[in-house]
Amino acid sequence: MRRKSAWTWWVTAGSAATAGYYLLPADGLPANLFYNAVGLISALVILLGVRIHRPAKAAVWYWLSAGQVASVAGDLVWEYYRYVAHEEPNTSVADIFYLASYPLLAVGLWLLVRGRRGGAALSAAAMAGIGLGLVFWIFVLHPIAAASSASRLTWLISIAYPTADALLLAMLVRLLTSRGGTVSTRMLGVAAMLLLVSDAGYSIVSLHGDTDGVQFSAGFLMAYVMWAAAALHPSMAARAEPAALRGARFDLAHRIFLTGCTLLPPLMLLLPDVGDNGIDRTAIGAGSAALCLLAAARVTGLVRQVQAKAAELRQIAMHDDLTGLPNRRHFERSLACSARTGRLRVLFLGLNGFKSVNDELGREVGDEVLRVLAARIVAAAPGTLVARLDGDEFALLAPEVGSGSVIADRVVAALAAPVEAGGHELLVGASLGLAKAAEPVEALRRAETAMHAAKETGEPYRHWSPTLDERAGEHARLGAEMRAALLAGQFRVVYQPIVAVPEGRVVAVEALVRWQHPQRGLISPAQFIPVAERNGLIVDLGAWILRTACEQMVKWRTTAGADAPERISVNVSARQLSRPQFPGAVADILASTGLPATGLTVEVTETAVFGGGQAVAALHQLRAQGVRIALDDFGTGHSSLGLLHTVPVDVLKVDKSFVDRITEAGRHAVIARALIQVADGLGLTAVAEGVESELQAEALYALGYRLLQGYHFGRPTAAPDFRTRVHTLDA
Repeated sequence: MRRKSAWTWWVTAGSAATAGYYLLPADGLPANLFYNAVGLISALVILLGVRIHRPAKAAVWYWLSAGQVASVAGDLVWEYYRYVAHEEPNTSVADIFYLASYPLLAVGLWLLVRGRRGGAALSAAAMAGIGLGLVFWIFVLHPIAAASSASRLTWLISIAYPTADALLLAMLVRLLTSRGGTVSTRMLGVAAMLLLVSDAGYSIVSLHGDTDGVQFSAGFLMAYVMWAAAALHPSMAARAEPAALRGARFDLAHRIFLTGCTLLPPLMLLLPDVGDNGIDRTAIGAGSAALCLLAAARVTGLVRQVQAKAAELRQIAMHDDLTGLPNRRHFERSLACSARTGRLRVLFLGLNGFKSVNDELGREVGDEVLRVLAARIVAAAPGTLVARLDGDEFALLAPEVGSGSVIADRVVAALAAPVEAGGHELLVGASLGLAKAAEPVEALRRAETAMHAAKETGEPYRHWSPTLDERAGEHARLGAEMRAALLAGQFRVVYQPIVAVPEGRVVAVEALVRWQHPQRGLISPAQFIPVAERNGLIVDLGAWILRTACEQMVKWRTTAGADAPERISVNVSARQLSRPQFPGAVADILASTGLPATGLTVEVTETAVFGGGQAVAALHQLRAQGVRIALDDFGTGHSSLGLLHTVPVDVLKVDKSFVDRITEAGRHAVIARALIQVADGLGLTAVAEGVESELQAEALYALGYRLLQGYHFGRPTAAPDFRTRVHTLDA
């Protein structure tokens, strides 16, 4: 804290010393020695500031300290002449030290500002230097140069002082017009200004009056103080403040300063006795011309900066920040331009499973995956405009007729390889839609429709056809009607028995949803479930099904008693599992309906949990509550056996495709036998779905299946029959 405030104490002490100087006898030896002591102490304080703050540009301060020492040395030599040798020569060795102090100070200031480059800054410094230099020439330098002197040496010395001031003025102007700086550099500017004004005032007074100029000693003393204060300030070791942080106030002051400097030459012509001689008129004319040229150069530079900034803004506005690819705006403009020359060929690409990468591994990994895949798409489609439209969607504008399928094949092959990101090896597939159209908006819409169709069917890519629009229109209509149907109570839940053999007892039921449309009649789940999955309504619909099924199960336990099924199975979608709130919602429904968790089985498909992440985490939370987990359509998805290592499974529901031909000798029977052996070996319960005949039931029983489900045992209905079925099944 003391180090931070040392500069304030120093300025206070220096101001007091300056005031105290005038209390001493004027022009006496004590006053002069006191004056020299302030200068010498200031030089030492500069070195102390370097030691305290350790600036990167220490040489700056060494040069400034040397300038102080040179000035003090000149004073001491002059006092030797005056008080020891009793001489007051016009020129002496003291002048060497005095004059040497100026370049030393100028070098220090130059080292400080030399890193701040830029044409605008240099032109600003030149404009200010010409304006102020012209004033200095007319009022100081020219009168001194024109004055007669006793000798050539005396004349040269008298000219050297204002010339040295002009050098200091140039450095001061460069410092003042710099668009970066710190408190310390601004203190240096104050110090240089005090020295310059005091020097100029002393020269003018000495030229036109009979005085020793003691009134300017305060300026010289405070200049000493401010050089040292700048070294003590903590900001002397800090980097220059960026121009963006200086604010509008600095910019306004900067413009006012430059405008004032530009107006100085014509204003001086209005002053009396200025411009009466040819030299001054020539100087003013030359200065005005130079200022006009510099102003024109600054305007030209400003125009170029505006043009460069506009180009930069266009680049930002038309390109994606993450991948560097053109964005949707750029792509749509390119489509509009291409539409003038011919029919458009557009490819719309959507990544598969990318959301799970973001959810499971984080956005940083997801961003890296997008960058890698974007680069692969560009490499696979040379000469093709590739744009990132949004999230995990890309679009390509094919350049030639018939090239769409070729590009699609290359892109699919390029994206098939794993992506290494964040220490993981990830497989992210893609679906593409290809379309042709004369209108840009229509071409993009058709390609997107084809992409969604490819995703539904699992194809790598698909061409647009009118039938896709019909199907998409039907899906859109269904989606619009579904929410109203849910609110109107048009959906109903039906239940299909799951029977234990050979005893024929109903041990569980599966809850299934049906839509009784007032105009269309009964709509198949195969029609509306995919639409609900796509538009997100499956979340609300699934929650309604779950609550309705649990409430019905509690009623059966009350009304049917011992004949009531032990459990009820409810299908859960991938969208529901992806929501972190889902396990809590299930717990709330169980609590509000009064159904024990052991009475509920949640059925999920293999594709819903294949990506892992939040879906598998949700199943673990449900299992911890006591809810049983069933893997539906087992054997038809990706790496079915591999899922058994990661997914907490209690029940395997063997898909109907393995049951349909179970009575025939061949691979279906072999697979069905292998699946029951897997279930038994892992201690899981196996349920065979789609049993439609007595022969199928007998074959499955012979293979070891003890839980069967299908039309043979009962169709889905709102009020299933729980009475024991009598079957004659032989082991």
